[in-house]
Amino acid sequence: MKRSEPSANVFRALADPTRREILQMLRKGALNSGEIADRFDATWPTISRHLAVLRDAGLVLSVRQKQEIRYELNTSVLQDLVQHVMELVASGPAPGSARKTTRRVSDRPQEA
Repeated sequence: MKRSEPSANVFRALADPTRREILQMLRKGALNSGEIADRFDATWPTISRHLAVLRDAGLVLSVRQKQEIRYELNTSVLQDLVQHVMELVASGPAPGSARKTTRRVSDRPQEA
């Protein structure tokens, strides 16, 4: 079964290091916004905005538990993203296309 392509929102959400760190935190279990915000040197509105971007991308779910909202990692979107990347890698270059080869700086010959 072919999965759907990830939305641009997923890539936008993952582009920010703070949001990636939030996702890492949520790997260990659900947290409320206060628990997340306490771990950053940022204002509450900034963390709230990061959480909204992650939620809009589908990377986190917000679940109300009594008086608080807890954020959980949504692994299905990440699984779709990994599947998409694996399909890109597996397909390889198109027939007849030139492969571009890049050299790392350390691969350059040393000057005498």
